[in-house]
Amino acid sequence: MRQFPLEMHQVAPGRLVEWRLRSTTAPGAADRRASFNQDKHFTVAEESRADGDRVASWVAVTFEVDGVLDEPLLARALLGFVQRHEVLRCEFLRLAGEVSCAPLPAGELALDAVEVAAHGSAGRLGAFLSERFQRSIDTLSWPLFVMGAVVRPESSTVYLAFDHIVCDGMSMPVVAHQVLTAYEALVRGEEPELPPAPSYLDFADEQRRRYLSIDADDARLGYWKSFIERGGEFFPRCPLDLGVEPGRMYPIVNEASWLLDAAEAEVFEKVCRETGAKPFMGLLASVAVCLREAGGPGVYRGFMPVSERGREKWTDSVGWFVNTLPIEFDASPGKDFAQVVAGVGEGFREMMRHLDVPFVRAWELLAPEEFALRSWPYAVNFFSYIDMRRCPGAERHEEWRPTTHVWSATGNGTCSWFQRDADGLHMNSLYVDTPAARRTMDDFQEALRRTVQCVARTGGFRRPVGLTAPRRPEPDPRAARVRG
Repeated sequence: MRQFPLEMHQVAPGRLVEWRLRSTTAPGAADRRASFNQDKHFTVAEESRADGDRVASWVAVTFEVDGVLDEPLLARALLGFVQRHEVLRCEFLRLAGEVSCAPLPAGELALDAVEVAAHGSAGRLGAFLSERFQRSIDTLSWPLFVMGAVVRPESSTVYLAFDHIVCDGMSMPVVAHQVLTAYEALVRGEEPELPPAPSYLDFADEQRRRYLSIDADDARLGYWKSFIERGGEFFPRCPLDLGVEPGRMYPIVNEASWLLDAAEAEVFEKVCRETGAKPFMGLLASVAVCLREAGGPGVYRGFMPVSERGREKWTDSVGWFVNTLPIEFDASPGKDFAQVVAGVGEGFREMMRHLDVPFVRAWELLAPEEFALRSWPYAVNFFSYIDMRRCPGAERHEEWRPTTHVWSATGNGTCSWFQRDADGLHMNSLYVDTPAARRTMDDFQEALRRTVQCVARTGGFRRPVGLTAPRRPEPDPRAARVRG
């Protein structure tokens, strides 16, 4: 399972059907508070809509069902999935200045099947779905997701796309696993058996109780304050030349590439383990060295999203279980791979000691002027890594062929997500559509590919004399860029 642009997904043509959610009763009272992440996301959507400058994003998952699709049973599986996760049944509202949500009762929901279109071209289908998600998903309107399938005589591609307010990227493997597990059970004539999935709204309540009342002098913000003092700013700047003007937002390029094939990724992991590090630490060390060689500082300073599902009870829940934290380590010239990786490990362990402090709350208290903005103030250094082989249902990924897709309307910087799966190590980047950014990201991507391949081949950053340049992977139809 990996993440790449939906427009590049080679979905075979077929008949499109969607299942649209409706309530058989009026919504109840909006008596649940949104999480810190949700509150900020909703507020930005409101403000941008008022100015006619829509800020929007979605995250989607697609997966395959072999054989003739039993559409009524898939509808039952989809409805059961929505009933199972309270956050998907929520409408978000601003009441008395606060963003609250009103969950609809699970038993008062129904699905209507709607024929959408029939497409005879696989090349246009991905673009059609991407455009449909953009038109259909609205942060300010319920429901906050789209569910459908491309139906063919011998197989079908199921898709679900969500506004970011109700889920994160790590929710996508959960979606695929639970919908397919329920569907397969129903096909066998059995009732689905799925593990408990506590409500994300309970997680949000717990988080707010702990951190809503803190102020800027709270000792729990000490890690953030020390990070700001050393760097001079709340947001760590991306050192790459992206050719952006201050205060301006740009269309987005969505680009995917292959860094290591399966065999190379295994060797890269072995090299990392031999230094006492995890593979993502070796990758982050490689990113830091490439940024430094592109003109960045010797000390890496960046943001890293971290899953808050660590407590076991949230493993099978859908929601925005992501905190963002700063990480810092030394990647100065002259340090070898083992030394830089050791610094990554120390920086990561220090970061994780402060996982509970919500990013949005720290942002609001420590950078109030920038918190009033609708986006991060400038291009920010950002690194994300997921090992898809550890996700729920990973043992069935080869059969189900799930993929994740993200989209954002505009931006002023770059974000890169790295995924490890059974096929290797991959990179998906969203960045501003400027000539400088295209050149810079091409160069950075190639430098990073050479660096991680060099680590896999030699155990370090330096390429011995006589070692030929690492080969490029075979072309992947999904490894391409798409203009937003």
